[in-house]
Amino acid sequence: MVVDRLSCDEWHAVAGRELLGRGDASRRPDGRLFVSIDAWQGAVFDQLAAAMLADLPAPVHTVVDEADQDELAAWQRCGFTVARRESGYLVPTDPQRTGLGTVRPPAGVTVLPAGAAQEVPLTELVHAVRAEVEAAAGWHTMPAEILPSLTGYPVVDPARYAVARQGEAYLGLLRLGGPPGRNQPRIGLLAVRADQHRRGIARALLAQVLGEQHRGGRDSVWAEVDQANPAAVALFEGIGARRAATTLELVRG
Repeated sequence: MVVDRLSCDEWHAVAGRELLGRGDASRRPDGRLFVSIDAWQGAVFDQLAAAMLADLPAPVHTVVDEADQDELAAWQRCGFTVARRESGYLVPTDPQRTGLGTVRPPAGVTVLPAGAAQEVPLTELVHAVRAEVEAAAGWHTMPAEILPSLTGYPVVDPARYAVARQGEAYLGLLRLGGPPGRNQPRIGLLAVRADQHRRGIARALLAQVLGEQHRGGRDSVWAEVDQANPAAVALFEGIGARRAATTLELVRG
């Protein structure tokens, strides 16, 4: 068996004309390099991984389903360790189930529906939120990926964001998207400025967005929550979200 690198991001393990396994690499919008391997045999997996890791710059990341102990063990054999644990939740939209039907924004705060925010202050809010997260837990702990522009500023699409505003100040946001392969819309980011925590702004954003989805005929949305963030876990589980999967992000430095 030999491992051939077909391109900058694809490797094949072959024996004669038989394809035994393949590996792929991709760089996420946040700059992190992720790899994946599709191989049935442990020896093929190990040889593919060794070739890929020799070719790629560190650090290298991958994700596995926590329930797949065989794949987890395979990556651990290659020196990968658990960097974060992220749970996927099915979040109900019916206000009778979430308890958000009577939730209103704090006094003086208005929740703008998706598409109503102005691009410049919204972009400034995303930039400010990112800086606060970087200074605390680190942006790598966030499930959301926000595309950077050539200037280093995040690129945002107001059509995907609901925003909490007080006067002219933007205080918090909820980004809703629909990635390929998933029927439910996905909460990609829910964040409130650090000096505005504990005012109920996050719950007000959820009440607005989930209510809109319910009126549109959707029973649930999808959300990913870092298990190291107890406040986020409590927020989603407190509105009836059900944990449906747990993903481990592994890293090899």
